[in-house]
This record gives sequence, C-alpha cells and structure tokens, in this order.
Amino acid sequence: MDRKLLLIILDGVPWRNWRRLFGNMEGWVDSGDAQRWKMRSVLPSTSASCYASIHTGVNPQEHGCTGNGNVFRLSHPDIFSEVRKAGGVTGAVTHSFWSEFFNRSPFDYVRDIEYDEPESKTINHGRFHSMTGYGHANQMTPSDVDLFATLTSLCQRHGLNYGILHSCTLDSMGHRFHHDCPEMDHACFVADEMLAPFIRRWREAGYEVIVTADHGQDERGHHGGHSELQQDFALYYFGEAEGPDYDERLDQLQLAPTILKRLGVPIPETMRAAPFL
Repeated sequence: MDRKLLLIILDGVPWRNWRRLFGNMEGWVDSGDAQRWKMRSVLPSTSASCYASIHTGVNPQEHGCTGNGNVFRLSHPDIFSEVRKAGGVTGAVTHSFWSEFFNRSPFDYVRDIEYDEPESKTINHGRFHSMTGYGHANQMTPSDVDLFATLTSLCQRHGLNYGILHSCTLDSMGHRFHHDCPEMDHACFVADEMLAPFIRRWREAGYEVIVTADHGQDERGHHGGHSELQQDFALYYFGEAEGPDYDERLDQLQLAPTILKRLGVPIPETMRAAPFL
C-alpha cells in the first residue's frame, strides 16, 4: 500500500466553535489548501457510540454500543481491519475505548497502554490514555501537543499508512465550563495553534489529513441527544480529492468508507453509506 492518511478527532467540538475559533483551520479553507463541510453525528451522540460508528460505518442501533458504559470488542469490519487486510500499517493515539472496540477488551493498563504488534489484524501500533478518574475537578487529559507528537513519531518510525489521533481535551473543557465563556474560547484557540504545525508536517510527509470531531456540544456542555449543537461539527480535508459542495451536510457513517476509498482499500458490504471524496 502506497497511500497514507491520518484522521484527527478533536472530541466534542460543535460546528459554531470550529468556524468561530479555529483560525488556522479556517485560514486554510480560505487559501484553498483545505476543504470544509458540516457533518452530523449518529444517535446517540455519545462519545463511545460515535467512535464505534466512525470506524465501522454503521449506526449504534446496529453495532450495539449505546453509550460510554457499554464498551466491548465490536464484530463489524472497521477501518483498521480492512487496511490490514490490504497490507497497510495502522496506528492509534487515542482514548482506550478505541483499543477495546477494535483490538481487545477489556482494556488492560499494563498490556494495552502501549503496544507494537506488527502481525495484528487491526491496530499495529497503539498508544492509549484511559482518563481514569475523570471528573469535573480533574480532566485527566494529556496535552494535545504530546498526542500530536506521538502520532508523528509513529508515522516516522513505523511508516503508518493509516493513523488516528483522538483528543478529549475540548470535550472535557466543554463539560466543565460549557461553551459561552473565555475558558472555552481559549481552549479552542490553543488546540488550533498546537495542531497547525503538525498539519504542515504531516502533509509534507505525504499524508492526506482529515480533521474533525465525533459530535458537538450544546450551550450547557451536553451531548448525546438530538439537536444541531449536539450533533453537528466540521470536517476539514487536506488532500487532492474533490468533495461535494460546501453547503452539503455529510453523514458520519460516510467517514469510514471515504477513508478506505482514499487508501485504495475495498469497502466492506456493511459500510453502506456513500464515500464523499
């Protein structure tokens, strides 16, 4: 496999925060270096349910993850499994739920916090954080710049064809401070500034890059339900492919088959949504 793509998920960022507060991302859209669309999450718009749908391309009613308290090894084909079948190398720098969904469950802190498994049928190179002890008073989140650097290291050391990065910082900030406040404005600004140099670095290394969220959040810092603020977020694409008109709203179930198409990987029958690139 000679194609390469990175998926960057910033958890819990609603559409209005992307457009208003991510100046670097919007600047690349204005300059023509990126394309941006609005995407709508599955229901429930709960983190774990969205993670499972992002990678399998099926909705929670089919894959069975109904929320953060219901995490298990999924049975549907997913991006990792299909890239591996096609001979690609995969990596993940994410919350531990991703390891449980797509590699093995339950998550073992010693065995699974960091692994390199060249023969794995799903994730070859995993670096995970569990956020154990998370609450209002302590977010238990690593620095985003450390996560971006870790993914970059995996790309350089192991030649990833597909890599995913997932950060919970902004989701946690939203739950803690809600969204109409200086703390949230600053958190989005910092995330945008930290991410920008890595976008350039990844593109120079030959990667197509998708930056998006798993869901939004409403004015009270809530998500899980059915509203534009909870479900709608931005998706930015850096690469040579063409997409639909900017005013077309994408479906989250389109993400998995789109990524496989860009990597030149056969799309399994379970991923029924149409690729958008």
